[in-house]
Amino acid sequence: QTGRVDKNHPLVTGHTAPVLDIDWCPHNDNVIASASEDTTVMVWQIPDYVPVRNITEPVVTLEGHSKRVGIISWHPTARNVLLSAGCDNLVILWNVGTGEMLLVLEDMHTDLIYNVGWNRNGSLLVTTCKDKKVRVIDPRKQQVVAEKTKPHDGARPIRAIFMADGKIFTTGFSKMSERQLGLWDLENFEEPIALQEMDTSNGVLLPFYDPDSSIVYLCGKGDSSIRYFEITDEAPYVHYLNTYSSKEPQRGMGFMPKRGLDVSKCEIARFFKLHERKCEPIVMTVPRKSDLFQDDLYPDTPGPEPALEADEWLSGKDAEPILISLRDGYVPVKNRELKVVKKNILDNKPPPGPRRHSHSTSEPDFSVSARGMGTSFWGWGGHAGDPPVSLPQRPALEEVLEEIRALKEMVQAQEKRISDLENKLCQFTNGTD
Repeated sequence: QTGRVDKNHPLVTGHTAPVLDIDWCPHNDNVIASASEDTTVMVWQIPDYVPVRNITEPVVTLEGHSKRVGIISWHPTARNVLLSAGCDNLVILWNVGTGEMLLVLEDMHTDLIYNVGWNRNGSLLVTTCKDKKVRVIDPRKQQVVAEKTKPHDGARPIRAIFMADGKIFTTGFSKMSERQLGLWDLENFEEPIALQEMDTSNGVLLPFYDPDSSIVYLCGKGDSSIRYFEITDEAPYVHYLNTYSSKEPQRGMGFMPKRGLDVSKCEIARFFKLHERKCEPIVMTVPRKSDLFQDDLYPDTPGPEPALEADEWLSGKDAEPILISLRDGYVPVKNRELKVVKKNILDNKPPPGPRRHSHSTSEPDFSVSARGMGTSFWGWGGHAGDPPVSLPQRPALEEVLEEIRALKEMVQAQEKRISDLENKLCQFTNGTD
């Protein structure tokens, strides 16, 4: 539905100042992160049903920036790793599962950071900055591995993104204030592979990239058109395809992940165009008569399953995204809750009193670490080699968990019912008006 949202519609209202950036989690469709002028980053769990009241409590609040936070981006392959970049010229990497900072990249940017992008497996970052430099950074080594000063000569902001093969695509302005796009190879960062002039409009070009089809879509702020180009290995490397034009200028643009597209209609991209008063979907389709699945349009694409845990990635592991087929359309998994575990200083101390040995060897060991969180399931972690602790109250625990589950389901059902009744009431009052 496009158009004005009802003024009583529930919102996510936790920040104390304007929200500057948002990003849906690629590994959990119910989790969204937001960055704000209030210097914080918040992570929210969005239910599958429409909540009745505003959501005011984030799952976790990440505090570490001293100035407003303008950019956030989830890691493409590691679970719970979130990047934020602020006006304090810092880039911070967080483990959302524990609420802790993993890495702080400081003394790398001398001025305001314009944009940050991950490469395909999340081993490198590309950043653009007000100091007119494009930097390629290895975040775990905390070093700049490649740098290009003035890829575009103009003074206005530059944007940069990684291609699937590791090349870098940039948009910027020439000295004559013409909009430009460039393609660069990290092996030879001095000279562009391709540099094209476009027009003399002054809106910054926002690039959106689909690695499956090697198409880059360029949406200019304030433009009423979207231009798209194919990136290939043969000259001239950046091939103009077409332009989508409309009457209304765009204030911003969102991009649907590949698994959200309708494969039965040969849809290859869907944008969400922000107008003055509404958000409008724009669908890009390939005209084909056949009703069969089009293998060439839909190669296997990154799915929602992360390839690594946060601590594996931090320790130096890299992994390509886990791919899924879109042949039967994408069927989302059941709602997974994001659990945040705060590390407790008591976790490392043995519990008071003598330890009792498990009487039965068949009794499972329940001192398993909570997945990727680093603290044990029962709130305190035994040392390596300790015998498992006997748990005579297991049935009682299962009953309590079952009861909690039933109560949760009841609350959700009631929320839905209240929401439906409120909608009916709205329709009734509108009808009587």
